[in-house]
Amino acid sequence: MTSEEYYELIVPYQDAMNLLLTRLDVLNHSIYKDAAYKPVHTVYSRIKKHKSLDGKLTRLKLANTPANAREHLQDIAGVRVICYFEQDVYQMIEAMKRQNDLIVVVEKDYILHPKPNGYRSYHIILGIPVRYMDITEYYPVEIQVRTLSMDFWASMEHRINYKQNRPDKEQIQEELLKYADILQDMEQNFETYNDNRPPE
Repeated sequence: MTSEEYYELIVPYQDAMNLLLTRLDVLNHSIYKDAAYKPVHTVYSRIKKHKSLDGKLTRLKLANTPANAREHLQDIAGVRVICYFEQDVYQMIEAMKRQNDLIVVVEKDYILHPKPNGYRSYHIILGIPVRYMDITEYYPVEIQVRTLSMDFWASMEHRINYKQNRPDKEQIQEELLKYADILQDMEQNFETYNDNRPPE
């Protein structure tokens, strides 16, 4: 894929991501009755780089063409939403799913069902409608919604293990799993002080 083809490819994905970011901003200040309580701490967004996009197509044994990228890749646009508490994660997910013009493509709840290594997060791919003149097309945006503690753990795990052939990898994985449990306990304890938690 040439640079020109890449930049032409990503334009509608950038548009879809920007539309979603606006929607998330509105939800963040309207999801709770008390506007002082906002569920979102931070939002990050990115468009997959040219080299990364080509690399993924190569790993999938596909030719590096815009057509293959459109057909086979659903993470060209990505958004990470960092919330304060687990309750906030599910509130945001449900709020997004209630938007009747968004299409749920796929979702995976790694909070309720963590990965074996301790990774926890909620992944959802939404089809975002982008209107151009007289036509509307849907483009996928991958969204990861997690808490501060989940993001801290994932960042540390990525930094320690990513593309590293460590001799102590098994021991490190056991330690990381232990820390994932500790962080979950800490987060749950903090949440008991959250004035915006649902009534029991």
